[in-house]
Amino acid sequence: MRIIVKIGSNVITRADGRLSLARMAALADEVTALHEQGHQVVVVTSGAVAAGKAQVTLPKTVEPVARRQVLSSVGQTVLIDTYRALFAANGLNIGQILVTKNDFSSSEHTTNMRQCLRALFAYGILPVVNENDTVSVESLMFTDNDELAGLLATLLEADLLVILSSVDGLYTGDPADPEAKLIREVAPGEDWTHCVAGVKTSSGRGGMGTKLAVAGRVAEAGVAVTLVNGLRAGALTAAVLRDTNVPMTSFLPTKRAK
Repeated sequence: MRIIVKIGSNVITRADGRLSLARMAALADEVTALHEQGHQVVVVTSGAVAAGKAQVTLPKTVEPVARRQVLSSVGQTVLIDTYRALFAANGLNIGQILVTKNDFSSSEHTTNMRQCLRALFAYGILPVVNENDTVSVESLMFTDNDELAGLLATLLEADLLVILSSVDGLYTGDPADPEAKLIREVAPGEDWTHCVAGVKTSSGRGGMGTKLAVAGRVAEAGVAVTLVNGLRAGALTAAVLRDTNVPMTSFLPTKRAK
């Protein structure tokens, strides 16, 4: 299988905002296991800004775009070096790819990106992708990395997109509401947008509304999508195996045209 794994910043950061090495190591082990089973895996990871906050303290007067650029520039080096060390301990090399939304509006750029990813697959190197926040301005940013992961899943005609978040999946209302129920499966064409208005899943730019929109578009393009709680041990493996003992939401794909 070709699998895109999106890791939210809330999954790999601690309460104090610093990177959680324990969670990152556990995810690295799961990704490595999938790689060793012959799957082609792409990791789309957030966390650069969070990592930067642990390294640099900026005055409150710094305007938002400059703040994001500085924190992501510093934090990306920490983030990718952490991944490099964790995967190296498992005998796996990684290749970093930083992209902007503009890269998906140019056929030349998308072709080059696809070729790069396929070359990394061919040589057994794990692609680790993130948005290049250092050169992105607000009008050119992805909604969040859910959108980036969805675009990559479509570009590569992936078999599965796994979105690791801090909730168990899509609910009929706010997950904090005891009356809300987990929606286990979303069939093609089903519309659940009325359930997610204003529901946030993390401190990131997006929320459940973004995840639902991305999942719907990607599933319509023929890629299966699973939303699962990345804070649960073994959640990624469970999503790939569609383990019914683990709470998650699966978006069934529309059949691809041959």
